[in-house]
Amino acid sequence: MSGRARLALCAFAATLLASGALLPLVEGAGWLLQAALLLGVQGGVGALARRVPLARSLAIASQMLVTMLLLTLVFARDQALFGVVPGPQAVVRLGELLVAGGEDIGTYAIPAPMTDGIRLMVVGGVVLIGLAVDALAVTFRSAAPAGLPLLALYSVAAGLGDGGAGWLWFLLAASGYLLLLLAEGRDRLSQWGRVFGGANRSPGGLSDGLSGRGGGAAAPVRTGRRIGVLALGIALVVPLALPALDSGLLGGRGGGNGKGSGGGTISAVNPLVSLKDNLNQPENREVMTYRTNAQDPRNLYLRILALDEFNGSEWRSSTRRLTDVPNRLPQPTGLGRDVAVTEIRTNISSSPSYQQSYLPLPYPASEVAIDGRWRYEPEGRTLVGDNGQNTGGAQYEASSLIVEPTAEQLAAAGPPPQKLLSEYTQVPSSLPGVVAETAEEVTEGSANAYEQAVKLQSWFASEGGFTYDTSVSSGTGSSAIARFLRDKEGFCIHFSFAMAAMARTLDIPSRVAVGFTPGTLQADGSYSVGLRDAHAWPELYFEGIGWTRFEPTPSRGSTPEYTLPETPTGGASDPAQPSAGASAAPSAVPSAPESCSPQMRRQGECGLSAAPGPVSPTDKGTPAGTVLLVVLGALLVLLLPLLPLLWRIRARNRRLGSGGRTPADAAARALAAWQEITDCVWDYGIAPDESLTPRKAAARIVRQGGLDITAGEAVHRIAGAVEQVLYAPEPRPAAGLTEDALTVRAGLEASAGRGARLRAKLAPRSAVRVAWAVSDRWAALVERWTDRPGRGRWAARLRRLSRQHG
Repeated sequence: MSGRARLALCAFAATLLASGALLPLVEGAGWLLQAALLLGVQGGVGALARRVPLARSLAIASQMLVTMLLLTLVFARDQALFGVVPGPQAVVRLGELLVAGGEDIGTYAIPAPMTDGIRLMVVGGVVLIGLAVDALAVTFRSAAPAGLPLLALYSVAAGLGDGGAGWLWFLLAASGYLLLLLAEGRDRLSQWGRVFGGANRSPGGLSDGLSGRGGGAAAPVRTGRRIGVLALGIALVVPLALPALDSGLLGGRGGGNGKGSGGGTISAVNPLVSLKDNLNQPENREVMTYRTNAQDPRNLYLRILALDEFNGSEWRSSTRRLTDVPNRLPQPTGLGRDVAVTEIRTNISSSPSYQQSYLPLPYPASEVAIDGRWRYEPEGRTLVGDNGQNTGGAQYEASSLIVEPTAEQLAAAGPPPQKLLSEYTQVPSSLPGVVAETAEEVTEGSANAYEQAVKLQSWFASEGGFTYDTSVSSGTGSSAIARFLRDKEGFCIHFSFAMAAMARTLDIPSRVAVGFTPGTLQADGSYSVGLRDAHAWPELYFEGIGWTRFEPTPSRGSTPEYTLPETPTGGASDPAQPSAGASAAPSAVPSAPESCSPQMRRQGECGLSAAPGPVSPTDKGTPAGTVLLVVLGALLVLLLPLLPLLWRIRARNRRLGSGGRTPADAAARALAAWQEITDCVWDYGIAPDESLTPRKAAARIVRQGGLDITAGEAVHRIAGAVEQVLYAPEPRPAAGLTEDALTVRAGLEASAGRGARLRAKLAPRSAVRVAWAVSDRWAALVERWTDRPGRGRWAARLRRLSRQHG
């Protein structure tokens, strides 16, 4: 087996070993076989391209093309041209799967079910990592940088996993990388025939490179193995000695909670970063519309989920078991029969561009009618999409309860159940003492939990001197809460999490709900909910009433009537009858003329709706073609400045790469090494002088480059090898030219300033050779064209263009 084939096989094995770290994250292992097949085809295409041989860039491009065709064949066959060519519909399908996969990753506990979206992300990610490893280790013959994509693959798995057997997956990934390094070292050494040892030196102090005594051939390999084993041992042992670093490569669970098992559970989801982004959007893009028969929709918050677990670093949703959606949802936890309740109905229409796994619902919902695959989480009374189901374009009807307790009922609430009290009053040991101290100070003199909650709400909303500011960092951990209490600046997540944490220190069960405020009334009687209506608010539990909304955020939402000084009393009422059309199926008739823009509709300039029912959202999101063009344009802008650097790296690797063993190959190596030295010193500002002999040119390089003795000797050795090639009747082959060239380059870097080093790397002067090569090819093309008979006028024009180009 050739050295390059051995390298390709080791790159394949290293990628698969690193991919093993993903196995605990999802159910089943069939995806690994699928990824292995795609990797095998991808590697085979690379091997054929290198054997042709194609230029390195073309070899990688061919692998990328085949990879795209394979992914299209596997995941978007029905939308592709001829089942394999990725047309516009196939690109859209792949994008939808990626979005669905991201939602599924945030929804399910580990191990997650292997949905189509997750499969595309896992298999596609492994194949792309394999392409990067193959390109670096095999195409560019540089195995060391190939460890970066392998590390990225392992790090993603380690960050999401529960760390149960992280050491095993790390050991496998590291073993694959060491195998790749050893294969590359063996390939490089084998190119020079019999390998010499480093201990045998000539009387002059330089290695003669001829003696093989003392097992010199095996010394570099043994040394590499020892270094690799030592580094691997350090990586395994050091984290054990540093328990504070619990989120490193071998520890830590990352952002997920990792509890539970199987795809029937819902994992921790933290929507707070997107909430802040929504609040800071320059345009309040519409995400949903709804109609309701509620008399006063100011309290109709559309709730997505509740964050009920506080671990000190973040608030998140607990892992809960999912069930089928019942025809009528159970009675809300803790709600008594003597509390006034009104049942309302709401028809909701979600924008196609608003795609997430949680269904926004009024709280507490009692019935939900919706098509698609949805599951029910009883504790939070939340509907969750199953197997990639999301809210994009969904139209559904929900019945919900408006709970109207009185201040007397809340004040007279009895103690909560012990199980609920112990779960929802837990605070981490890292919570600063100032939180509990402030809670005690603010609620001093309160007679019951209700009075404490009202005082906390009033302190945050009006009396404490807090300022609403969405530009503040959206941290939710213990230190962020303490900082918020000190600086008194933040937005809804700071107010809600701080109040919930303070309530827990007072033994009041609490959690934080995330969703949307009621939105804006439209001229046709519907309500429009936009991105800026995203909100978070605390829910506190009172026995006999249940989970109760509070509003501590100033200038946001509405303050519940039962927390105001004069709270109206009332008895239970019969469920309200919906107005005509409120519970009808969503209408396909537009609510405004087709020419009416969203902005005009918000301003009430479009007239009344032609038909009842939910308003269809007008926002269709960004077209997939536009997104693709933007991504390609961004990649082009990022790639153009790096072209000289990439060309220089490619030229260096080609010149210093291993060649054959014939005398002609040895001569070519010597000339290539001299060419590399000439271009390297040119990059550092020393222009080449073709009139000098190699010996005089070497002396000039040493003098003007300020090289030390080691680098100077390396230059002269390469110059001597070039003289042998040019002038000796039978040139003697020279060994170690690659190492000498690298030594000269290191010497130039050491003697140059920071600016010169950056210029040499990012804008190498020798890159002008590309322009020269293009000019030469153009001239050759013109010459071939003009030599053909009968070209006349066109030949003259080409000659003029050629002279102008030159």
